Amino acid sequence: MPRFSVVVPAHRAQGYLRVCAESVLGQSYGDLELVAVDDASPDASGAVIADLAAADPRVRPVRLDVHRGTGLARDAGAAHATGDYLLFLDADDLMTPGTLAAVDARLARTGDPDVLLFDHERFTVWENVQESGDGGFLAAAGESVFTAAERPGCLACHPAAWNRAVRRTHWTAHGFAFGDAPYADIAVAARVLTTAERVACLDRVCVRWRKRRSGSLSTTRGRHHLAVLDRYDELFAEITAAPQRAALYGQMTAQLMAVGEDRLTPDATPEFVRGAGRLLGAHRPAGWTAPEPGQARWVRAAGSGSYPRYRAALALRTLAGGAARRLRAHRHGLARAVHQRYYRMRLRRPIDPNLVVYAAYWNRGVACNPAAIARKAAEIAPHLRAVWVVNKRDRDALPPGTDHVVVNTRRYWDVLARARYLVNNANFTGTVVKRPGQTYVQTHHGTPLKHMGMDLRARPAVGKGMSFGRLLDHADQWDYSLVANQHSAEVFDRVYPSGYTTLPSGYPRNDVFCTAGAEQVRAARQALGIADGTVAILYAPTHRDYQRDFVLPLDLERLARELGPGHTLLVRAHYFYGESPELAALHAAGAVVDVSAHPCVEELCLASDALLTDFSSLMFDYANLDRPIVIHSADWAAYRAARGVYFDLLSGRPGETPGAVAADETALAAAFRSGAYADEAAAALRAAFRTRFCTWDDGLAAERVVRRVFLSEEGLLPYRPPGDRRPAPSPAACLAPPQPPAPAVPAP
Repeated sequence: MPRFSVVVPAHRAQGYLRVCAESVLGQSYGDLELVAVDDASPDASGAVIADLAAADPRVRPVRLDVHRGTGLARDAGAAHATGDYLLFLDADDLMTPGTLAAVDARLARTGDPDVLLFDHERFTVWENVQESGDGGFLAAAGESVFTAAERPGCLACHPAAWNRAVRRTHWTAHGFAFGDAPYADIAVAARVLTTAERVACLDRVCVRWRKRRSGSLSTTRGRHHLAVLDRYDELFAEITAAPQRAALYGQMTAQLMAVGEDRLTPDATPEFVRGAGRLLGAHRPAGWTAPEPGQARWVRAAGSGSYPRYRAALALRTLAGGAARRLRAHRHGLARAVHQRYYRMRLRRPIDPNLVVYAAYWNRGVACNPAAIARKAAEIAPHLRAVWVVNKRDRDALPPGTDHVVVNTRRYWDVLARARYLVNNANFTGTVVKRPGQTYVQTHHGTPLKHMGMDLRARPAVGKGMSFGRLLDHADQWDYSLVANQHSAEVFDRVYPSGYTTLPSGYPRNDVFCTAGAEQVRAARQALGIADGTVAILYAPTHRDYQRDFVLPLDLERLARELGPGHTLLVRAHYFYGESPELAALHAAGAVVDVSAHPCVEELCLASDALLTDFSSLMFDYANLDRPIVIHSADWAAYRAARGVYFDLLSGRPGETPGAVAADETALAAAFRSGAYADEAAAALRAAFRTRFCTWDDGLAAERVVRRVFLSEEGLLPYRPPGDRRPAPSPAACLAPPQPPAPAVPAP
């Protein structure tokens, strides 16, 4: 029987669950079980739990057949728990390092009490940290053991399930349960204390409570928040001792204020104010004062029970906030104001149900996932009309006949205002409003190895010029987020926190890697002038945020010389850098083939025999071809320190390293010349890498998106079984068969 059972209910938490579980399983104190409850989650939370259970026997998976809510999911987890003490943790929260060791030590020193209270901190998507306010009481308690009657201040601590350890025999003896009522943790938190014969405290932050932007009870506005009134009605009916009621009253005012300020829909607010006024008036202890002026003002307004008075008090704050916003808006330039006025006028026009606006790579042209979706839509949804957004400097490179708009022209704002669908792998330029009736598909353009989104706030070398407020505003517009693997689903859900639906569709741009035939491969090589029998190596170095200009990470002239005859280096510099004079000179000298300006990276992949890269996300897409991948590792430490990464690419572990690794030109050339780049060990690493990161790429991704989003078909097309997924043939397999010699012509 373990010392601790940590119960984690999960529903729509795939972006946070693995990190939460790792914060528990990675504790220095290991005598625990993690009871992970899949509350019939519609995302991949259940799959994450299965992965965790397969990797660690301390994980006990529990699956609910129907969604029951956090309370009943906690109850189901508690019923399966076997530990001495129960701890609850929400799937988006974190247990701080060393917590279980500290909890065990305090329990041992206090004689294993019924309840141990500990501290927590709150943090937002901005990483703003707020203390709980409980630290003073917890510190004053020291190592004393008490009852709620002896120290009634314990009832003023934050009423949560996850800031206390409860002896399991105490839990079961009193039949505690959360049930399905909203805000049940308020009642349960109080009851485990009032019934306990022995309570102790630990003045240590043990839980980091994440304040979600969406997807939780506290972030979803509605009438269900009225239930908080019922919970306090129940508690004040049960608790009769004046000191305990006074402590509970202080806790209640803080909770009601949090609910009343931003969680209610307009129709529920008058009823809430009447109920709050009744509670605040009926149970106010003699001489009670609010701990800070803002709370005092709120209590005066809500305590009157008068909705008009309450509304007037809130209006004063809204007016002040509006004045600040108007001042900021005044600073916008005249041109932007003109565009926005025209845009607002067009937003009044009816939506065109057949108009789809596409953009890729910050309006650089027809490319990537949006291009693959557009091609498939033209095939199976021909009633839809595609319009591409393009920068003025890039419009001449568009395929002939492409209907397009140039950024910030009148037609640009017109189509953005009236399109039924918006499809992008990055951002639209300007302040775009997704109006009701529009659907925004964020396709992304890679699998994240490097830190993305809100994780960049901790990387000043990268994120110092970013507007994270705009990033969140943009994510709030998405209806769908496309992913090719579970890793991406979890990362994107966490670093772009909003209420969109994650579609495990696969990446549409990768369909060609499963559908191309020998003719397409041969055509791609012939277009680049690659001779039969030549090993074509596609070299694609990544962008480095800490380098302003493009610097070739390799001495390509030396590498080409050491590779020797029979090898061709196709070099594709990152599009962020523009033209490279150094690379142009190498191309002119015949040392390499500069393909940086080639319009389609997928064709370059088809034409090549192997990929050489450092840390480019192209490796994840290229793995679909099941062709060798070689990693140039020279500046991994610098890249990792500056940008941050989600796993160790060079670890050599299956599922992390895609193939051979080399640190310099000599080692790279040796790997290719010796064949080590394509040997059995490299193939085994590549297979594990493909399994992890090419999960949903099977050649049907674009059709899945078109049918689900544009044609409103339920569900997704079934995935092809792994055994039926045939990557495009390798260049060696596409060589034209030798022709038989011509028959001899007899001499006349």
